[in-house]
Amino acid sequence: MTRLLQDKNVIIYGAGGGIGGGVARTFAQEGARVFLTGRTRKPLEAVAADITAAGGFAEVAEVDALDERAVDEHARAVVSQAGSLDVSFNLITRGDVQGDPLIEMPAAALTTAVTNGLLTSFITARAAARHMVTQGSGVILTVTSGSSRGAAPMMGSTGPADAAVETFLRYLAAEVGPNGVRVVGLHTAGVVETMTREKVVKVNEAMSDFDPAMFEQMMAGMTMLKRAPRLAQVADTAAFLASDRAAGITGTIVNVTCGLVAG
Repeated sequence: MTRLLQDKNVIIYGAGGGIGGGVARTFAQEGARVFLTGRTRKPLEAVAADITAAGGFAEVAEVDALDERAVDEHARAVVSQAGSLDVSFNLITRGDVQGDPLIEMPAAALTTAVTNGLLTSFITARAAARHMVTQGSGVILTVTSGSSRGAAPMMGSTGPADAAVETFLRYLAAEVGPNGVRVVGLHTAGVVETMTREKVVKVNEAMSDFDPAMFEQMMAGMTMLKRAPRLAQVADTAAFLASDRAAGITGTIVNVTCGLVAG
């Protein structure tokens, strides 16, 4: 049976992170050639080693997804080597700050995530879209948390950053759609396997006593399905959206939060 992403060439930005690594492994299992990028080589190489050990193809490059020249040059190199760029998936961290009231946050704490999120989405999507428009096909994916839909207190810069990225994706989808390029986002939050104490404290310093097991229980109680989202569910959904089987889906956000976010 043909795999979902057989012979697709995929760039993943932030492939050394929890969700990025999980997505990369799943994409490779589904037949994609994955080009793993990030600012630190060691975690990328760990993901690549898993993929190659399982018989897949993975290539690593240190690329800062906020660096226009680096992103453009890498995308060109991938197309030159592989012949096409079929999927671009941005999963980098933005520098979100949570846990402080908005009226007490420094301006930079708010704008860093908004600026980084919008810029990296623009830079990576633009680099991919230029090649995809020429070839007449391609998929641009990114992840946000769904915070743009709600109004929960103490979420800091996350909601505004999500909103900026999602608005950009909708406008981009309208422009590149006639050329056969799809643009799709995924909402996910609290993915159990990625919620380490180190990661949580980096975003919210007040969570120094973070307990993964208690967090999972809390998350499960808040979702419609009464369970927290798992990494495999996010990666499988992303693989479907990147595939030709999702050819009718663009300009929207697919909700993979187990019902934490409504709609």
